[in-house]
Amino acid sequence: MNTKKDQENPLANILINVLIPVFALSFMSKDGNKPWHIGAANAMYVALVPPLAYGIWYFVKTKKMNVFSLLGLVSVALTGGLTIYLWNQDGTVKPNAAVLFGIKEACIPFVLGFAVLLSHRGKSPLLNAFLYNDSLFNIPLIEKTVAEKNEQESYAKLLWQSTMLFASSFAVSAVLNLGLAMYFLGKLDHTAADAKNIYNEQVGKITGWGFLVIGLPLMVFLGFTLWRLLGGLKKITGLDQDGIMLPR
Repeated sequence: MNTKKDQENPLANILINVLIPVFALSFMSKDGNKPWHIGAANAMYVALVPPLAYGIWYFVKTKKMNVFSLLGLVSVALTGGLTIYLWNQDGTVKPNAAVLFGIKEACIPFVLGFAVLLSHRGKSPLLNAFLYNDSLFNIPLIEKTVAEKNEQESYAKLLWQSTMLFASSFAVSAVLNLGLAMYFLGKLDHTAADAKNIYNEQVGKITGWGFLVIGLPLMVFLGFTLWRLLGGLKKITGLDQDGIMLPR
């Protein structure tokens, strides 16, 4: 049985696997005169280390793959690889930088949302990995009560509706990611001598504004999904919140 001591800290998970690599790419990719300006390729290698190390540690500990680590590795590889492709040696960038970066930004949440839907009928639904898991919910008691009340059909319907809501949050994120990239990179003068440095600064702005422009709607979506899920579980099981949620 997992204890609270053994459970992952979701904030540390996201910090190590997503935020630190993104900031490493944003601030270390320049070919400048600062000690941390190590170039796009080297920055990508550095940014790969946190999610890779965390993923290995998690696998050794649990014998399971960490979804956030995989997401972090894919995101870093795409961002770093795309940056290397878009930068020209004379300091300019390719004219389709905004479109390609926007597609890259939209690609990961879109694929993740699709994976959430696809995994619903599998053994490890992603809704469980992100939201409906045994670190938040008293799932054994919930499922026992559902069985006793013969509410399996209503329970399955509730989980599917929650999955669709959760997947929708990634669809919203994909659209906002694309729009944000087009806004900041759309007016980039790709022929300027320092275009790749401007490109890097704009990517940093996309990262920073992304937490506000994308993060707030996602938090609203997740909060609404959690509220709907909690209300549905109360109605199906007759349990109160203290019975459904684990003590924090």
